[in-house]
Amino acid sequence: MSLWINDGLHKAEDGIRSFLLVGQSNMAGRGDLSKENALTAPDCFMLRMGRWQKMSEPINIDRAVTEGSCPRSGANLAASFAAQLQKETGAKIGLIPCADGGTRISQWQPGAVLFDHAVFQARLAQRTSTLTAILWHQGEGDCLAPEQLEAYPEQFLRMMREFRNELGELPIVVGELGWPENGFHGVPAELLRTFNRRLPEWATQLPRCAVVSADGLTARPDGLHFTTEALRTLGLRYLEAYKSLM
Repeated sequence: MSLWINDGLHKAEDGIRSFLLVGQSNMAGRGDLSKENALTAPDCFMLRMGRWQKMSEPINIDRAVTEGSCPRSGANLAASFAAQLQKETGAKIGLIPCADGGTRISQWQPGAVLFDHAVFQARLAQRTSTLTAILWHQGEGDCLAPEQLEAYPEQFLRMMREFRNELGELPIVVGELGWPENGFHGVPAELLRTFNRRLPEWATQLPRCAVVSADGLTARPDGLHFTTEALRTLGLRYLEAYKSLM
């Protein structure tokens, strides 16, 4: 006797356009989350155990990275991205969560665990969807000292080029870090500004790579993470950047 589990997964994969979510905690999402503000949307899915299930937040379950912090993520920029894209196109949208809080770019290099994990999850998703783009937000972990920031561009470009070697010539969307003027004080302010000023320069070295502005988006009291409202706006900005590449 076969067992049918009513989990929303059956036939969900037909026609899904999927997006790989990579980076550190602001891609995992740390916005305050409640039943009232959690985003859901029809025909939006997230990858769990190699299968698609209906999108619900937290999308990218993450570990605790500081003492006393919650081990689960919260609101995620990809939720508003997916919901609005589905609304505009009518397509099924799938999210592949692979972000890991507190990580540095050196931990995302080809052959490292995080890189290999993301490639593996993306290939699982490709069995039942069309992999469509890479969404990246990371850098706070590399703005702790000037020498880290100087080493960043080479590692960033190597990583993105190898993602494309593994997964195809996908569009890439990358986001600015939060600006000090908007309450981001968890890392040195001048290094944050330098990172954001230089990000477009690095992106121009990759065909079909767009940069998303974080101008005006506010921080949680921890000075490191975007508020829920800011993440919703950031997700819509990621969508506009993605559309500009299409």
